[in-house]
Amino acid sequence: MRVRRVALLLAMLLAGCSAPTPPGDPVLRSSAPPWPAPRDGLAQIEAAGLEPSRLDDTTGQRRFTLAITIDGTPVPLAAYIGMDRPRALQGPAHTHDDSGLVWLEGRGADTVTLGQFFTLWGVRFDARCLGATCGTLTVNADGRPVADPLALRLASIDDRVRLDVRGA
Repeated sequence: MRVRRVALLLAMLLAGCSAPTPPGDPVLRSSAPPWPAPRDGLAQIEAAGLEPSRLDDTTGQRRFTLAITIDGTPVPLAAYIGMDRPRALQGPAHTHDDSGLVWLEGRGADTVTLGQFFTLWGVRFDARCLGATCGTLTVNADGRPVADPLALRLASIDDRVRLDVRGA
């Protein structure tokens, strides 16, 4: 009887130590905010075409503030965008909390774009739309207008990105 219990316990421990689960399907929401961080961070990192790194990778660390408004209403960033805490991985752009700070750290931090950040968040973002709101979309980086917001390289930001959407 004791041998069977030990064998069962050993089997349970081994099952818990198996390889991490592969990423699921990424999400891309076209709904109204709020938008929590996606459950499967690795799926979003891969969908954005980015390479994950360990959560403790602070290579090239920098940060900036992202402020978003839709029809004049502020939209808070979610905590843990671009992070996969169960797998201890992060994307090169991510949030630690809902303060509006976006962290750039790890592999690819110098090339990630604003379009890729919204893929990490799992939120539709294109030339006219953010989530469910489509109309006039304006982006300013460090106080200057951005001609191609999707291609805005986040490492080029010194202080702040402001994204405003006005519905049609």
